[in-house]
Amino acid sequence: LAGGSVQLDHWMDALGVAVALGGQAWRFLVVGLDYIARGGRNRQVWANTLVDGGMFAHSRNPLYVSNVIIILGLALVHNGWAMYALVPVFMLVYVAIVSAEEEYLSARFGDAYARYCKRVPRWLPSLAGMLTTIRSSRFDWLKVLRKEYGTVFAWTSGVLVFMVWEHYSPAAPAIGPTELNVIAATWVLLAVAYVVTRTLKLRGRLGPP
Repeated sequence: LAGGSVQLDHWMDALGVAVALGGQAWRFLVVGLDYIARGGRNRQVWANTLVDGGMFAHSRNPLYVSNVIIILGLALVHNGWAMYALVPVFMLVYVAIVSAEEEYLSARFGDAYARYCKRVPRWLPSLAGMLTTIRSSRFDWLKVLRKEYGTVFAWTSGVLVFMVWEHYSPAAPAIGPTELNVIAATWVLLAVAYVVTRTLKLRGRLGPP
């Protein structure tokens, strides 16, 4: 527990959840406004178009930034050195991934990508024109559901696991039955939402994949 205090630990949990929600909200904006169709193909970096709209008009790697924010939130909930050490590790991994992607994009899109790099920061988003971007774009909630339900379930489940786990250290008080029931009920609701959303997706009820 944080500083051996249950109250302080609850505050750290709340802070961690708030940070992770901020990262997830940013992912929602990225996916819902102008999602980038870029990833691996035959174990190689690949992109079919140069996406520079939506949140990609403010950061060249907004999904990676949001992932690091979510990981930081999980680290705050766990509040242990091992999880804090993972944050810079993930950052270094993303730096390596971005380096490979930038080399590929530069070769594929040439001057257009060079101009994009000059206009948009690599990591931290530029807030200039953010409201205009949000207001002028159509937000696709169905696409958010299709793409993000697994991410939401994964990190929220992680938060709940950490909340139980921290009570099993030698110096920590045992978890109370009320808190345990709330955590268990929350996970069940999340699991039901995951299964329902996945079922709707597989049946094509949430739009094309």
